[in-house]
Amino acid sequence: MKINYLSVILFSIIFVISSCEKDSDSKLGGEQSPMGEVGVTVESTSATVAGVSNFEAIVTSNEDGVSVYSGSCTVDNPALKNLLSNIPELTINGNTVASNSVKFKRTTEGIEFLSGPTAGIWAKYSSSVGDKYPVGSTGDYRTVVSKSTDDDYPYGFMNIKVMEVEEIPNSLLGTGIRKITYYANHRFGLVGIVFTFEDNNTAWFPVYTSTQND
Repeated sequence: MKINYLSVILFSIIFVISSCEKDSDSKLGGEQSPMGEVGVTVESTSATVAGVSNFEAIVTSNEDGVSVYSGSCTVDNPALKNLLSNIPELTINGNTVASNSVKFKRTTEGIEFLSGPTAGIWAKYSSSVGDKYPVGSTGDYRTVVSKSTDDDYPYGFMNIKVMEVEEIPNSLLGTGIRKITYYANHRFGLVGIVFTFEDNNTAWFPVYTSTQND
């Protein structure tokens, strides 16, 4: 069940499977990033990871710097689809699961998630190691644990510098998830999410955006 629950948590982060309204008190400054503009797409690996494949999303609107994403992915696990069918914000058609309401703020300063109880900054590029970002109303924090000085993170056909932001989701105790790690780069934005289970096994989802910061 740990692998199935990973997929549910993936949706809760990227697809906002929560009925809560967006956090209107944005904590991220900077100019509008090209990555948050209408028509920009976001994709992950086409391989099946933890029962999920073919993740893709597109920015459908941008108002006052808040980007709304519509996205879908393939879920080929009947038990997982049954779990997801209980979430009213998702639609399921065969093996395709979709949502159209996830909200982000993407600026030249960083990335902020604006939907549901885990709303908050995912990455602020100028942050120093040890800086913390509150995770919505959960009482958890995302913490900057490292910043590359060399191009050591594999991304596509090259290596890049990244900042590593770690979330210990105490609010998700009992789900089998011990840690969520976000990798971000000032030019390419979010480039990866890694889930670490309680048994220390991991699942890695690379993230590719169709444009980049200048």
